[in-house]
Amino acid sequence: MRVRVTTALTAILIAGCATTSSQLPQSEASSQQATAANFEQAASAELIATNLLNGQIKKPAKTIAPLDVQTAEDVWQRIQMQLTFEVPESRPIAEQRNFFSRNQSYLDRVSTRAEPYLLYIVEQIEARDMPIELALLPIVESAFDPFAYSHARASGLWQFMPATGKRFGLEQNYWYDGRRDVIESTRAALDYLQYLHDRLEGDWLNAIAAYNAGEGRLLRAIRRNKSRNLPTDFWSLDLPRETTAYIPKLLALVDLVRQPEVFDIAWQPIANTPQITVVDVGRQIDLAVAAEMAGLSLNELHALNPAFNQWATDPNGTHRLVLPLEKQSQFAETLAATPQDQWLSWQRHTVARGDTLGKIALQYKTSVAAIQRLNELNNHTIRVGQHLLVPVSARNASDYQLSQPGRIAKAQQRTNAAQRINYTVKQGDTLWDISRAHNVSVNQLTRWNGMTARDTLRLGQTLVIEQPTATDNSQPTAQGVTRTINYRVRRGDSLSRIAQRYSVQVADILKWNQLSLDNHLQPGQQLRLLVDITQS
Repeated sequence: MRVRVTTALTAILIAGCATTSSQLPQSEASSQQATAANFEQAASAELIATNLLNGQIKKPAKTIAPLDVQTAEDVWQRIQMQLTFEVPESRPIAEQRNFFSRNQSYLDRVSTRAEPYLLYIVEQIEARDMPIELALLPIVESAFDPFAYSHARASGLWQFMPATGKRFGLEQNYWYDGRRDVIESTRAALDYLQYLHDRLEGDWLNAIAAYNAGEGRLLRAIRRNKSRNLPTDFWSLDLPRETTAYIPKLLALVDLVRQPEVFDIAWQPIANTPQITVVDVGRQIDLAVAAEMAGLSLNELHALNPAFNQWATDPNGTHRLVLPLEKQSQFAETLAATPQDQWLSWQRHTVARGDTLGKIALQYKTSVAAIQRLNELNNHTIRVGQHLLVPVSARNASDYQLSQPGRIAKAQQRTNAAQRINYTVKQGDTLWDISRAHNVSVNQLTRWNGMTARDTLRLGQTLVIEQPTATDNSQPTAQGVTRTINYRVRRGDSLSRIAQRYSVQVADILKWNQLSLDNHLQPGQQLRLLVDITQS
């Protein structure tokens, strides 16, 4: 593992959080896709022809001794030395090369973000004897932003969806999201890719395509081709448009790493020597306290440990911290010299009438489980007058800028202060209900609050809403955006897929159609949907 950890790097990572997370605006990776799509329409035949000609200048794959990689000047060269994928000549690949080669500043930002993590990822791929090209996938997935969060709820460098993350052992809870843990998510991503490779008859391009589209979709496409006696390689399969662009993006990057001088680009050097380390603290610790022990700013520590949602590590673990290698000794010495009861702060709370563990946890910005653990409670029962110890942060909540609440607060602050109101989520609220009550769209509501339409609301959660002024006619009214449609269920449909397509909640579909989760959808079945046409 390695990398230079600098204040400038932290600033870039914070900026990346602000520009690639859907808790902030659309990800830079998504922006790149949109720009590439626009370019596809506008690219001239002459420019494409030029790139095709350039692409014919290929360096042969090198056969290297195991120790050769240690002599590489930087990590990009280390990757270059081990590339084996062939890059065929095609219009999609040429267009992707055009996009990247015309955007050196984008590649520079990617390199800066990759600096803390790229060598670690490369070493893990080498240890598994997997194609080194996989180290470039986070560029396609997230532009190497560990805080990237898509509108489909994919998160982290490797853009794991919640269910896939859990399937491959990535814990996701109030305190911690393993999808943003670079160590754990890299392990899970490589496990998943190896599984797909083995499942898809040893074809790496098909495995990578399945990582994007899902193994079921690839298997169905392969079965269709086999039934028609057609080839089953990636280029011969009928796949979604997003997936047909996914592989060309990766192969364009392979070409740019293999022969940067041909395409007149430069990869910002990343040191090929160890510079980060992983320390397991063993129990819950306040990130602000850990940062002081390591001699880092809170943002510097949190930037290297983006999986922690809140102000401390998860009470139930993991308590693993990524640190700059040069800070390891200082941190270990200070940690050993500091009594464990100073790793975390507590406040005494006397239970009042109407208190619940959930209400108390919300008040102190902690979790019910943390209160139960600290007070050795086996259930949710508390009594008036009972004294509880509640874990609290060492600093003000606003100091934890890279925590999940900090990132959401930053998104909320970008709304118009003169028109901003706060709304507290009540029992039974849905985004749809709140949006209709305030004459705004679900899309606006989620954008203002750094959410997606599929995120779950929490009782007591604060949302910001921009109220239109008397002269503002740009905001949609409830009558202007709401339409009732009859939807005919298709083969392969699910409630979640329909909800995602129309930006509504599964719970709403159930309510509108008097269904329960036990009801199975049947092809041809009619569903009644109340759809916001501004986002459908």
